[in-house]
Amino acid sequence: MSLNITVNYDENENKWVFIPEGEIDIYTSSKLKKEILNNFEENKADIIIDGKKLNYIDSTGLGALISILKRLKENEYKIYLSNIKPNIRKIFDITELDKLFIIRGEDSE
Repeated sequence: MSLNITVNYDENENKWVFIPEGEIDIYTSSKLKKEILNNFEENKADIIIDGKKLNYIDSTGLGALISILKRLKENEYKIYLSNIKPNIRKIFDITELDKLFIIRGEDSE
């Protein structure tokens, strides 16, 4: 499956908003990473990944997100995940990545 990424800069929140549509897997994770980091380097700001149109993520997708997180943390910026579907949230819980990422709509944020 393919991956389409909608990119917006939210002036009110001063954050990048990325809406991946489809699947983040071995075939598409590098596209997501490149898209996010290129925009981040152009204008450094916190990042929101809105998962409302995301259907699936595999281990390479998680690896790409971790790589993005490391780059942001080096610059003291944050990455937020929002509208994560239950099947994807379960992967974050099982791998304990829910402790690394800020998942919006929960008690922590």
